[in-house]
This record gives sequence, C-alpha cells and structure tokens, in this order.
Amino acid sequence: MAGTGTALGAPVERREGRLKVTGGARYAAEHPLPGRVHAWPVPAAVARGRVTSVDAAAALALPGVLAVLTPENAPKIAEPEDAALAVLQGPGVPHRGWFVALAVAESPEAARAAAAAVRVGYEAEDPDVRLTENHPGVYEPETANGGFPGRREHGHPESAFASSSVRIDVTYRVPPLHNHPMEPHSSTAHWDGDRLIVYTSSQGGTAVRDTLAQLFEMSEERITVVADHVGGGFGSKGTARPDVVLAVMAAQVTGRPVTVALPRRFMPAVVGHRAPTLNRLRLGADSDGRLTSLTHVATTWTSRITEFVEQAAVPARVMYAAPQSLTTHRVVPLDVPSPSWMRAPGEAPGMYALESAMDELADALGMDPVELRVRNEPDREPDSGRPFSSRHLVECLREGARRFGWQRRDPRPGSRREGPLLVGTGVAAATYPVYVQPSAAQARTLPDGTFVVGINATDIGTGARTVLAQVAADALGVPLESVRMEVGDSDLPPASLAGGSSGTASWGWAVHEACTRLAARLADHAGPPPGSGLSVRADTTGQADAESSYARHAFGAHFAEVTVDTVTGEVRVRRLLGVFAAGRILNARTARSQFIGGMTMGLGMALTEGSTMDPVFGDFVESDLASYHVPAHADVPAVEAHWIEETDTRLNPMGSKGIGEIGIVGTAAAVGNAVHHATGVRFRELPLTPDKVLGGLAG
Repeated sequence: MAGTGTALGAPVERREGRLKVTGGARYAAEHPLPGRVHAWPVPAAVARGRVTSVDAAAALALPGVLAVLTPENAPKIAEPEDAALAVLQGPGVPHRGWFVALAVAESPEAARAAAAAVRVGYEAEDPDVRLTENHPGVYEPETANGGFPGRREHGHPESAFASSSVRIDVTYRVPPLHNHPMEPHSSTAHWDGDRLIVYTSSQGGTAVRDTLAQLFEMSEERITVVADHVGGGFGSKGTARPDVVLAVMAAQVTGRPVTVALPRRFMPAVVGHRAPTLNRLRLGADSDGRLTSLTHVATTWTSRITEFVEQAAVPARVMYAAPQSLTTHRVVPLDVPSPSWMRAPGEAPGMYALESAMDELADALGMDPVELRVRNEPDREPDSGRPFSSRHLVECLREGARRFGWQRRDPRPGSRREGPLLVGTGVAAATYPVYVQPSAAQARTLPDGTFVVGINATDIGTGARTVLAQVAADALGVPLESVRMEVGDSDLPPASLAGGSSGTASWGWAVHEACTRLAARLADHAGPPPGSGLSVRADTTGQADAESSYARHAFGAHFAEVTVDTVTGEVRVRRLLGVFAAGRILNARTARSQFIGGMTMGLGMALTEGSTMDPVFGDFVESDLASYHVPAHADVPAVEAHWIEETDTRLNPMGSKGIGEIGIVGTAAAVGNAVHHATGVRFRELPLTPDKVLGGLAG
C-alpha cells in the first residue's frame, strides 16, 4: 500500500475538537442513564480524630433523599493498596476533608442539602501539620516517589564543597500546589445485574478497573470502565480516587445509577496535591565554573496513611557533571491530606531549586548563566554512568538564546528600567525522563477498506486519538482518514495510564506493532479482505518494559522576560520561550499545544499558584479557583515553543519522547531568575506574589 507520507508529524487537528466545542462530548457526570441519582460527600470537620456518631435523620427526612451512607452502613471493601480509597470503612479521621458520609438523592441540589443536614460527632485531637526541616518525625525514606533511591552519594561532596573556590549554600521553598483540572473528579456507576459499568474521569481506565475489581472482590471481566472524554488531570486522575469508590457503593446500595461529582472545594483534600518542598542546594565550583560538588537535600511531607515522597532531588542526578554529589530526601508524616502525582512530580520543584541555584552560582562567578550550564555538560548520566540515548540540551540552550536575543542582554541586575517597571531576563534548563509502559492494541480491516484501531488509551485533552491515528496510518501506509480510533473503554485491549509523559510512547508502540503486522498480513493476502475483515492484536509486554542500557531523557531550555512594578510589586511575564529536544515530534500542532500548556502552568507556579496549610484547622486555605489563582490568558501575552529535530532510535518504533511535562519543568526557575535580573533581589520562595516582592524591594 502507498501511504500519503504526511500522516506522522503533520499538524493535524484534533479529531474530537468539534464534539467538544459543540457540547457533543460526554464527560463522566454527563451520562443521563434512566433512573440516575446523585450523591454528595460529607467531609470531616476535624483535622485529626475519630467519628463518634452520625445522625442522618434530618437528611433522610428531606424530599428526594434516598440514603445516607456512613461508616456504619456503607458496603465493606477489601483493604486498598492506596489507603486514601478506604472511604466509609471506619471511624478514623486522618485529616480534615476526609469523607465521613455520603448523601444520595434524586438531584444534585437535594443531595447537597442532605449532606448539609447530616450531623457528625467527633472525638478530636490536636493536629500536627507544620513542615519544618528539623521536625522530630523527619526521616530518610528508602525510596522516593517512582521507586528512585531516596539517597545517592558519589565521592566526598562535603570536603569537595569546603575546598571549592566558589560556594553557594541556599534553600528554596515551594508551597503545596493543586492540580485543579477543568473537569472535577467525577464518576457515574451503574450495576447491570452482576456487571458493573462505570463512567469516570480518569487518566487510566484499565487501572481503575483493576482497582475496583480488587476492592469489590469481583473479576475484571465483569467490570467496564469508560473514560471517553476527560477534562484534564495533571496527575490527580492518574489513579482511582474516592469519587469512583463512592459512586459504586451508592449504586450498590440504591440499585440506581449514581453520579458523584466532587465540588471543587473538596478536591484539594482528597485527590492528591504536590507536597511542599524545602530544597537545600550546596554548589561548589572552581574559578572556571566547573562544578566540584553538588548537594541537594529535599525535605517534604506525607500523610500518616500513606507514604508519598516528592522526588525533588532526583533531577540533580541527571543534569550536570559534578564529580562529588549527594542527593537525598527527607520526609515528615503529618496530619495532612495524602500528596500524590502532579505534572512533572519531582522535576518541577526540584529543577526550580537546582536551576535557581545555578543562576546564583553564575552570578557569584561573574559568568553568563547559559555558558555555565554548557560548561557543566556531562558526557554520560552522572548518577548511573550510562550513556544518554540522546541529549541535546546544549543545542536547546544555544537555539533558545539565539531566538530570544540573549546576546543583547546586559548582565547587570537592575540595569533596565521603564518608568516604575524594572525589566529582566532569565534562563533555566529542563529535563524529564522517558517512560514507556506495556500496552496492547488491536487493528482490523473493514469491508469498505477502512481500518479500526482499538486501545484503552485515555485522551485527557492532549490529542491522543489524533496522534495514535497518525501512528496507525503511517504503519499501515494508508491515508489518515482511512483510520478510525477507539479509545477510553476498558473492554478494549488494556493500556497503561496517561501519566509520566508516557502515553503516546507506550500506546503508539502497541498501535504501531498491531498495524505493522496487519499491513504484512494484507500484503500476503491475495484479493480483497474477507467479508469479516482481518484482525491483528499486539502486546508490547517484554519489549516496552525491557531494561535499557541507555539513560533516556528529554531536555529543554526556557527563557523569560519579566517586568517588576516597583509601586505595586506585581510581576508580569512579557515573553516565555522554550526550545525542547523530545525525540520525533509526531504532531506539530498538538505538541506545541502541550509545550505551551506546560510553560503556562509553570508560569502559574512561579507567580500565582500556592496553597497554605492552616496550622490550627489543618486545612488548605486556598481551596477553590477564587483563592487559588491559575493563570488566565491575560497573564500569558507571548509564549513560544520550538524544538530541535532529534532522531533517537533507542526509544520506541516512532522515536518519540514524552512532551506533556517537560514544558513546566524549567519555567518557574526562568521566571524567578528573570525577576532577580530585574531587581537585584533573590527571592527563594514561590510564588512571587506582590507582598513578597515589595518586601524584598524594601529590604
């Protein structure tokens, strides 16, 4: 077959775009099943303790109320691997916002009124929610999030630091951050006899099906999980959350389809968050700017019911050639909600700290910050000693500097002023690992000569349907319009979740394999396909998860121009520019959208996003979009994303790396470094809000 030659890499529009803008795309809470009812959770009003009583009489007396589930009458489930899913299973309250009851009614309004009428008694204890470096409960975990060793040490970093010509010893603080996808966490559950059908907002339907099978002790074959359209997740929907467990419970009790759509104010406490980090960086260098010692100690919190350690020190094991190094993590269990995945976990806060410290080192050396990074470019991954499958960070830095006009920069802080505005520019590098997971896909021909490719991938708004169709068309050698993609249903061949920037690399491998095999069968088949068509299934288990002898990472360089208002303290970003080396770009349109989305989220991390844990109430103060400020269009006037043409044959059949997360990694540091260049003041705590900036300028 002769293909068009333009399917893979072309800037193809998203296939579901029209459905979404016309309202035709149904999300998890929008399935109008006959007899559907709604449920509303009751969050705990204490930060630590136990439930002593639940009085549901007033709630049950309200019109339209069907049931109130409590720890006394809720269905019992098997002990979950994730303790955050053990909702309504006992009286314990591990943190404020933990669900202690669930009201079920004919309408969302009735369910909300019923939840407000439930009276809960508590035996409360004083909570401990303060993260400090010297907390008596701090310890070094064996592993950090992702299975990385908690501690790695090479040589003698302490003595090397002490003897270095130039030394930097600084601490950077990143507050708790919240994912806040546009679509809240929602699930609609329906029992059809002994079969369970769930519509859920998740980044991985196969994983949710497996979790429900374990919790409700039923075979996976009896469960169908549909995640056809998902309105973002940013990691918080990477695993099952309480909404899907509660929906299944309520459907079991009432015998009706039940929708649980979490109110946004409830989400920070129950769907995970990026844990705060205290990052101490100690960099030593010789007078030529070559690193002699690197130490990154990251201190964070976790909840008391599960250990989740933000791996913020891990990126320092990848970035620069430092012969003596220590990267370690410290964690404090507190009475706080369980942290979990958030876009570029570890890399986003860790690289903010590392790249800010590199900027401080460049300033101490009197060296250009781009040149300092180039001078410390390693020829192998510093921690493992493995060769890189590909590494084009220097090219990203050089190309970004050219496009940004870096050579025109006056390096002196505070040297550029426009009336009350101070203007500055900054740079930061970025990295994100390449993850590939096993998946399965099926490709079949139809009598009309078109093709259907099925895989339980999840399109969370990234354009996965479109890119996978491009992979399929390329492998089949047919026009793109000849391929129909089926995704988002656990009855399709199982696939890994959309997380860790691994989706396209993992799913695309399975799709490519299935379509390549089908193309070979068609080439050997004389005449038209049989009436029933031909079908081929592929599973990449044993290939995608095979150990690699190469260190596989994407890299990038971020440049920012900011203004700082000396009257109001407001920081504005005029320009953001990123250049990335992320393997073969499979769709130029959706890739640019992903890069820009990540950079915009990084801008929010730098300037507006931050959450505060109330030390008395044990609750996040900023729990909605009125108080937790995500960037708006007015905050992002000019964002450019470019990439290096990179060929890497050691990744997957497409030669692609993940692109969903690297865009956020270096942005906050680039913005922070630009603010220092504008003002001459070094701010080491995010976000850079006007109160902090004015205080720094006054000091």
